[in-house]
Amino acid sequence: MLEQGMTRLHELMIILYAVSVLLYFLDFVQKNQRANRIAFWILTIVWSLQTIFLCLYMVNTGRFPVLTLFEGLYFYAWVLITFSLILNKLLRMDFTVFFTNVIGFMIMTIHTFAPVQVESQAAAEKLVSELLLLHITIAILSYGAFSLSFIFSALYVLQYRLLKTKKWNERLWRLGDLGQLEKLSVILNAMGVPLLLLSLILGLVWKTIKLPDVSWFDLKIVTSFVLLFVYSAFLYVKVRKGVSGKTLAYINAAAFFIILMNFFLGSRLSTFHFWYS
Repeated sequence: MLEQGMTRLHELMIILYAVSVLLYFLDFVQKNQRANRIAFWILTIVWSLQTIFLCLYMVNTGRFPVLTLFEGLYFYAWVLITFSLILNKLLRMDFTVFFTNVIGFMIMTIHTFAPVQVESQAAAEKLVSELLLLHITIAILSYGAFSLSFIFSALYVLQYRLLKTKKWNERLWRLGDLGQLEKLSVILNAMGVPLLLLSLILGLVWKTIKLPDVSWFDLKIVTSFVLLFVYSAFLYVKVRKGVSGKTLAYINAAAFFIILMNFFLGSRLSTFHFWYS
């Protein structure tokens, strides 16, 4: 009965989240500040409920909930909502908040309607350790930073095209200027790269201790290092080569799609992360 009630509350969160995204979209197309304010407070309610559920889950399991794909999706969605609320208050970049919540809503929907894997939970309990928890938590935080960086790059390309075609309208000014969008994408990647590197170091140490028989060429390990290389290359061509503009934005977009592949496909096919099922 309690489990059914929790499921209904999660479905309610999805509905509230959908309403928030729709209101942000209304503000996106019509510059409706009232809709923006209502969307922000609805999203705050969703964030509060998510935080409560995370805390209850930790009390129930006695660990931080990131050891399965099911749990990781929930924490990833929570991170994105947290970032979007901070952006809404500090930077007042409404379009960035809207696109961040679109991604967060998709992640949350996948989490809510995907079947719970009992086997995954059992395997996670066997593999639990502080080292593993830290590895996955830091990895997801880096994914959150990279996700926001991708959004800024996408807005950069959109803004560039509007300027190129001389479509002077109010939406143009609400996107933010090109320099600011590029700067924020670079800053977020500069935050994400050391987090990802630290996560990989912790993960490899944990693998050496707990899973010595797993190949060093496991898909998850390989794609994680490819991801680190691509984002490091992004920072290198920006800082050392002075590359900017659309080229930089396209590199960022390619890196983000590697993240999606690493998070979903890599977790399914990997033996290193076999509890993600």
